[in-house]
Amino acid sequence: MLSTKTLAELIRRKHAVLVELCDIGRRQQRVVASGETATLLQLLSSKQTLISSLQQLEREMAPYHAENPDDRIWPSAAERARCAQQADECNQLLEQIVTLEKDSADRMTARRNDVAAQLRQVYAAGQARDAYAANVSRT
Repeated sequence: MLSTKTLAELIRRKHAVLVELCDIGRRQQRVVASGETATLLQLLSSKQTLISSLQQLEREMAPYHAENPDDRIWPSAAERARCAQQADECNQLLEQIVTLEKDSADRMTARRNDVAAQLRQVYAAGQARDAYAANVSRT
């Protein structure tokens, strides 16, 4: 049987990483809204590091998934309850992170579409100016 102390520590670490990811997701929303590309790239880099840590934690937790949770031996009922509470919070944080990511992606898509529309207008204006200049030079 795997150690419940180790499991509790893994869940604690997972919770901490998810809290950080959630915080970065909120900052990412503000940065996307303001259009600060350099800051966004820094946040994405930080987020990638945290995602790698989360993946490693999930690998370390994999053996526990095969266990029956009711067969685990806990030092106390309070420890078991605390660990279960933190695991539930992890699930809630994951839901928040997914929502934040979707919202940020939607906002980035809208911003990209706005920039593309502005570029098309600038290009069309340049073509009109060039056509006008060519017409004026013929007369």
